[in-house]
Amino acid sequence: MRNIDKRTIEGIGIPGLELMEKAGKGVAEAVREMLGDVVGKKVIIFCGRGNNGGDGFVVGRYLAQWEMEVKFFLTARKDEVKGDAKTNLKKALDLKLPVIEVLSEKDIPPLLGTYLIVDALFGTGFDGEITGYIKDVVDRINSSGIQVLSVDIPSGLHADTGEFTGVCIKANRTVTMALPKIGHFFFPGKELSGKVSVVDIGIPSSVVGEEDIKLNLITEEEVKQIIPQRPPNAYKGTCGRVVLIAGSTGLTGAAYLSSLSSLRAGAGMAILGIPETLNPIFAVKLTEVMTKPLPDVRKRGVLALRGLGEIRELLKWGDCCAIGPGLGQHFETQELVRRILSKLQMPAVIDADGLNAIAKDTSILKECKAPLILTPHIGELSRLNSVPVSEIAQNRLKYASDFAKEYNCVLVFKGAPTLISEPGGQTYVNPTGNAGMATAGSGDVLTGIIVGLLAQMLMSRNGEDINKIILDTACAGVFIHGLTGDLAKEEKGEMGMIAGDMMEKIPEALIRATSGLNG
Repeated sequence: MRNIDKRTIEGIGIPGLELMEKAGKGVAEAVREMLGDVVGKKVIIFCGRGNNGGDGFVVGRYLAQWEMEVKFFLTARKDEVKGDAKTNLKKALDLKLPVIEVLSEKDIPPLLGTYLIVDALFGTGFDGEITGYIKDVVDRINSSGIQVLSVDIPSGLHADTGEFTGVCIKANRTVTMALPKIGHFFFPGKELSGKVSVVDIGIPSSVVGEEDIKLNLITEEEVKQIIPQRPPNAYKGTCGRVVLIAGSTGLTGAAYLSSLSSLRAGAGMAILGIPETLNPIFAVKLTEVMTKPLPDVRKRGVLALRGLGEIRELLKWGDCCAIGPGLGQHFETQELVRRILSKLQMPAVIDADGLNAIAKDTSILKECKAPLILTPHIGELSRLNSVPVSEIAQNRLKYASDFAKEYNCVLVFKGAPTLISEPGGQTYVNPTGNAGMATAGSGDVLTGIIVGLLAQMLMSRNGEDINKIILDTACAGVFIHGLTGDLAKEEKGEMGMIAGDMMEKIPEALIRATSGLNG
């Protein structure tokens, strides 16, 4: 953002004051949106000495114009404010708006009777720890119980990581400028930022393009365009056929959730290849999903290597496949997965025990000719790339991107947030989902959603670049999956929701995403 701002001001010639004016007005409009009727309501704006504080002065000017009772509290002396921020401080003073210096703990004002606090202390350039009396200011704001709107980013939060040292403002809403920041969507920053919205401050798209940003946020608008619309003359054959190779003794639920989720996501038909010993179980559990009993190892309920030929024939029926949910880790089953992948040609989603099967020899991924979507959680990625979990956790973006490039696949790196990386170096961040999704079977639902959407995308976008299709599918699938979790949370709460609740919310999530009703 520093580079983009600099090129906009120095290269394009748009004055910094103009950018600040648009930023402040956009934040003020967000305040009006939050409060509804603002007339006569009291708002306190805490301003720092830098440009974030300058934005705050503009915010207050507009709010005062709309007849709010505005007070500024400046955590510096007035003569320490420089540049464009100084200009807007002077404008506020010229309008006789109260600007009170807060230079010690005793200067912190009482907050009773305040409808809203605007946090304009520190912006995206902050990289350190809030100390001294400003720490006391932050503590007082956080303990006040009053709604807080942060300008650009909650003060104290590191924009590049979503982390903070010491203290940080906890905002109900954050209004950021031009582009969202990493810190808004990586924990704990996601929780501290509240609802995030973006203000267009007039930075030309060409200037943004020059920065060659590799990180993207998945938006509802993009997902709406990705999800295929079913034509009036559609029938089950034109909506895609899914083959799933899944399930073993004790893990039948994974196969159930993934296969049924593929139909919930809109696939026309799904057939589940399972160990023949378990077929009576699935005949009871599944009604809409077809089953294909396959050879198992001495009736132990795990797929046997001798079933390879039958599976290859089964795959010819489908448009795409998913391999892995609940397969177990019997050595014959793992060898079976490796041999399937060695000759696989169709687009595939590889998850769970499918990933465990190739972790011992990831060279199979480089030999495989099929377009692949891999969906590991952090433990599975650690087994795949032989990097300790603790090291991956320190830089999830890097390891997701590196793996996708090395193995020429789309990597869905599950977590908070889930990341989608593709071989060209672009990574996409998913904004939906919540902690309630940390429950057994959640990943199986995700696999089903992705492969169900993929089957439809292959039908509706036949002839398009397959790499673009699988990337779009992964992004839309992850977004929808997170939305099912958000909808389930509304009904069940974070602690009580289970994977089946998410699966049942897939139709509603699709309606929300395609109709633009998601809040």
